[in-house]
Amino acid sequence: MKLKKSLRTVDSVSRSPNQPNRFFVCPQYSVYYRRQKRFEWNGEARAAYEIILLLEGHLTVKSPSATEELLKGQSLLLNPSAGSIVLGKAVELLEVSLSATFISDHAVRMHLLGPGAMVVFAQNRIVGDARLQDLGRSLANELNEARPGGEIVIAALVEQVIVHLLRHYANMRRSHDLELSRAGLVDRRIRRSVELMHAQLAADLSLKEIAAASYLSPFHFARVFKKLTGATPHTYLAAIRTARAQMLLTNPELSVREIGALVGYASPSHFTKAFRQATGLTPRAFRNALVAP
Repeated sequence: MKLKKSLRTVDSVSRSPNQPNRFFVCPQYSVYYRRQKRFEWNGEARAAYEIILLLEGHLTVKSPSATEELLKGQSLLLNPSAGSIVLGKAVELLEVSLSATFISDHAVRMHLLGPGAMVVFAQNRIVGDARLQDLGRSLANELNEARPGGEIVIAALVEQVIVHLLRHYANMRRSHDLELSRAGLVDRRIRRSVELMHAQLAADLSLKEIAAASYLSPFHFARVFKKLTGATPHTYLAAIRTARAQMLLTNPELSVREIGALVGYASPSHFTKAFRQATGLTPRAFRNALVAP
């Protein structure tokens, strides 16, 4: 199974003694700090909300409808499955990935979201939001300093980011097609197939098996899936495997070989190659950059 590139790192910017990569990963959200000479991010096959806060440098954001420039102090805010390609050079940035369930829970607690509704961020490019940038800087500092109790501070800062985004940029929209499931925010027509992918990551699922879960033929399913998610079924499955592998890498009792097998890769070399194509790092390098919760 071929894993399409979603994020690639080529060298790092050696401007400070801090590590060029620092990551914090947990089931509800992930925070990635990066300083890179070259940055490439492909936003397809995502089931989460994403925000990229540009701390230094310049990014080019390409979407199906337009190409925009993201400058220092600006941010990119994306809904699940909103396809965008982000390119940059000599950048320092923070990427925060927020699960759909986590966002919805906060919207309900803030009395913004009712039954049958979903959160939609209407504004992709955020300009002149000093508060959001301050929160991003604080998260970056906490990741780099790795002091005792850091996971508590990170959790509090992420909560503030979510509340800020919901207060200023969120719309609540009713949808008869989308629903929250065990797999996150998913279209009803493909929900069973996506849940099957999550439940059987270790299996070598064929397109026929995945399509059968939604009671569709492989040809029709592939077309519907691509239209709804912006990715092919196998690209989507590969992205799920990468996300699960990142979570498993936080457990020091699991070896890289064991993690590869748990997410469906028959050999450690195949797993390492796929993981590196997706994240820009080998599984070991990713583990070394983790801020342990």
